[in-house]
Amino acid sequence: MADTQYILPNDIGVSSLDCREAFRLLLPTERLYAHHLSRAAWYGGLAVLLQTSPEAPYIYALLSRLFRAQDPDQLRQHALAEGLTEEEYQEKLERVILGSKAAEQHPEEVRGLWQTCGELMFSLESRLRHLGLGKEGITTYFSGNCTMEDAKLAQDFLDSQNLSAYNTRLFKEVGQDGKPCYEVRLASVLSTEPILDSEMNSKLKSYEFQGSNFRVTRGDYAPILQKVVEHLEKAKAYAATSHQEQMLAQYIESFTHGSVEAHKKGSRFWIQDKGPIVESYIGFIESYRDPFGSRGEFEGFVAMVNKAMSAKFEWLVASAEQLLKELPWPPAFEKDKFLTPDFTSLDVLTFAGSGIPAGINIPNYDDLRQTEGFKNVSLGNVLAVAYATQREKLTFLEEEDKDLYIRWKGPSFDVQVGLHELLGHGSGKLFVQDEKGAFNFDQETVINPETGEQIQSWYRSGETWDSKFSTIASSYEECRAESVGLYLCLNPQVLEIFGFEGADAEDVVYVNWLNMVRAGLLALEFYTPEASSWRQVGARGPLRREEPEAHMQARFVILRVLLEAGEGLVTVTPTTGSDGRPDAQVHLDRNKIRTVGKPALERFLRRLQVLKSTGDVAGGRALYEGYAAVTDAPPECFLSLRDTVLLRKEARKLIVQPNTRLKGSEVQLLEYEASAAGLIRSFSERFPEDGPELEEILTQLATADARFWKCPSETPSGQA
Repeated sequence: MADTQYILPNDIGVSSLDCREAFRLLLPTERLYAHHLSRAAWYGGLAVLLQTSPEAPYIYALLSRLFRAQDPDQLRQHALAEGLTEEEYQEKLERVILGSKAAEQHPEEVRGLWQTCGELMFSLESRLRHLGLGKEGITTYFSGNCTMEDAKLAQDFLDSQNLSAYNTRLFKEVGQDGKPCYEVRLASVLSTEPILDSEMNSKLKSYEFQGSNFRVTRGDYAPILQKVVEHLEKAKAYAATSHQEQMLAQYIESFTHGSVEAHKKGSRFWIQDKGPIVESYIGFIESYRDPFGSRGEFEGFVAMVNKAMSAKFEWLVASAEQLLKELPWPPAFEKDKFLTPDFTSLDVLTFAGSGIPAGINIPNYDDLRQTEGFKNVSLGNVLAVAYATQREKLTFLEEEDKDLYIRWKGPSFDVQVGLHELLGHGSGKLFVQDEKGAFNFDQETVINPETGEQIQSWYRSGETWDSKFSTIASSYEECRAESVGLYLCLNPQVLEIFGFEGADAEDVVYVNWLNMVRAGLLALEFYTPEASSWRQVGARGPLRREEPEAHMQARFVILRVLLEAGEGLVTVTPTTGSDGRPDAQVHLDRNKIRTVGKPALERFLRRLQVLKSTGDVAGGRALYEGYAAVTDAPPECFLSLRDTVLLRKEARKLIVQPNTRLKGSEVQLLEYEASAAGLIRSFSERFPEDGPELEEILTQLATADARFWKCPSETPSGQA
């Protein structure tokens, strides 16, 4: 049972993102702007391969080489002609690859790539199955000999030098003096070249810190970021506003020099660019997949406005200040001034990274969020395909709930995403003492509602939410945002904004809460009993991403809170399915949501916010990790239920994205069928002219650092 979660069926569902109508409505200059931003995003997204696992770049290069020589249909016909059966074609990858046209044309290169990644690709060795540090998992944000203690020391060093971890990786070696020597490598086009007046120059040197040697370098992903910068430069020519021009200029500065401060400046201009027709963001953004929770994975998206849903979100934004007063913490724990965000529903043209979320609340820089604001983005065409549900595949629900769930899951999720992103991530104040010793709260009058005493802890200068709460920061914050969504969806004004009244409104509330309860049970897939921990991401494969564990762990915590409320509000009951195998059923008493569920959520949400505001790491960990613990204690017996969840799990869909192509001065939209072949063609046609160059870049970059993970240190024969 333990391995089934890592084994995917051959018939995984595939859906295509539909953005045809939104793209059709763009002006020619807007299409050119979107095209070059998309190219920058797709090139930058290749860095994710180098941020995931040692073998990931080689897997990509191997598949790219394979499908450049033959498209999926040609490869299948070739394999069948070579004597493979249909079943063998699906399951005997080594035979398919080594018998392919690519292998015939370049036998040493293809065999070398296969020898480098083939065994690792299929290994179910416990350490290689998921992300983690040292013996707990695999990651290429850190060298393989780094532990959590190394990560903490490096974070302390970075804080001491006022350097962000977002665009870094950490490599540990032992110096001639026997002391650990750490290389903090920044992502940038430039490496050691001195540049006059660059704020980064003074940082690029060696340091001694707490008995260890640190060396700050740059140039990580350099040839990839060079291509990103080239297309950002081209996009500037088609920017619609001065904010967009200045934003792109700062991004170029950031990726060229390795400066997170420049990216922050670009993000300020991005926040100020309200309501653009073509929306985008790019950089080292989310820290979900860093086992320590500080380093950002590269992602870039380009999307276009969905006007109908955006109108509802604008109404929610207009009501935000009033709705924030409904949240269950004192006014002193809310931001001094609500910074009205740009909240838009978009149809995605491009989302490059390890996966596609349903909504985004960015930037993640705490100081900007507190003083400048943020943007909320709901990705409408992603929601349309990612959360579609077939009745026969619905698990763990009572029969009488299934039709209602299918009818209202989409609309209720729209409400939840809006509240989660805007009033969840957008709410709450951090108590801070700045570098001059000044506080942003009144120490004499502000009282902690949980203790009845004055505030005893806060954030010092240079400390952030991520750096202080580290490994639990992402999940804790997602839990807070999800809880805000559940809490405020009970407000009739919110439901009216989204067009729901009367019985329909009550059904939306019920399905939203029911979906959260079911999601909490499904989340057990992401728990690893062997390590007694929640995984960073369900699957670590470079070409797809499971939903971040931050969200899944958060939903399990909420399920625990609602179960703890008692009085029959929520029950999770082990059963036997019609097929005779173990099953389970969740029950939510809709008549007790407001009388039992709301007060329980109110108490929990207030505690989450107070601990976050005051920077009380010990209290926050005790609360959150207590609820996140997975045991076999009755009546739920969650460890046993986890086996049932894995037994009944449905593989997540793969999503096919379009490409854009420049033909003369016209930008064309290239769409693909919703199939595995369509997905492969979309990748093959993404880099039609420089595919071989990119394969070489990725394998050379991977090989240069292979020693850090005890991978082959030599380039496979004929590969470079």
